[in-house]
Amino acid sequence: MMLAAPAMHAQKPILVLEDSILIGNSLYPGFNVTIPEANFDNTLKNWVKLQETGTKSKVQTEDGEMTIFGALIKQVSSAPVNIYSQLRNEDSVGRLLVIIELKKNQYVDPASGDIQLTAARSYLKEFARSQYIEVIKGQLDTQEKILQDLEKQLGSLENNKVRSEKKSKTNRTTISDEQDKLVVRHNELSQLSNEIMRKNTEMIAMPVGARKGCSIGTGQRSSRRDARSCRKRSTESENRIKKAKSDIDQADRAIPRLMRRSRNALQIKIDDQQAVVQTYVDKLNNGQTILGHFPQVNADL
Repeated sequence: MMLAAPAMHAQKPILVLEDSILIGNSLYPGFNVTIPEANFDNTLKNWVKLQETGTKSKVQTEDGEMTIFGALIKQVSSAPVNIYSQLRNEDSVGRLLVIIELKKNQYVDPASGDIQLTAARSYLKEFARSQYIEVIKGQLDTQEKILQDLEKQLGSLENNKVRSEKKSKTNRTTISDEQDKLVVRHNELSQLSNEIMRKNTEMIAMPVGARKGCSIGTGQRSSRRDARSCRKRSTESENRIKKAKSDIDQADRAIPRLMRRSRNALQIKIDDQQAVVQTYVDKLNNGQTILGHFPQVNADL
């Protein structure tokens, strides 16, 4: 089942509306701009920065209303303008209310001409779009990090599988080597047993007085020591073989089960997350090409 994500909902448009804006107790012609999913603090900071760009004038704020005298918007006017604005944080959107004063009591509105009106719309639209794109890029970055983490988990699982397979291969080599050693030691034990039996027979056949300190007795003791050492080394090889077989058996049982459950579960999560990431990629592409809407309304805010 595909994971739900905000990006899968209908993408809200950027709206740039001609409107009557209330400043103090009076209404002025201006623009009502909606910025989908806007981060209020970042949008406010960037809006202030944009207004102050290219001028020594500073934005003054009182009761949430911003004012700047002598702002430069070259695409709207070759002369400095005054901007009165307010940013509101509404449900899932930022609402930017803007009045652009060209000169005393003269504002950008239909009466100022289509060229200035269109330029102001484009100026505000581009700002709104830049804030929207910034938010989407942050969302996309978050989702891509989630995907990368899932892919790292899958890679770690694959690495564990490879390490287990290498360990099993090493254990099989150990079994083969120790089995070869056992064959040699069994042959040695057989030869030593025959040697001990032969010397026992020789000792029994000797007169009692001649047995003391004879070389046959010394060789017999040496053969017994060799036999004990050989049996000890054979036991060690058998223990190594037993442990290696146990490790191989555990790995052979665990790897398929681990890979079936963990790998399949991770792959499902990765597939779902890739779909989520794609929705944010689509959202970003749509946001980069969105033109906005410029209908005219006459609502008092």
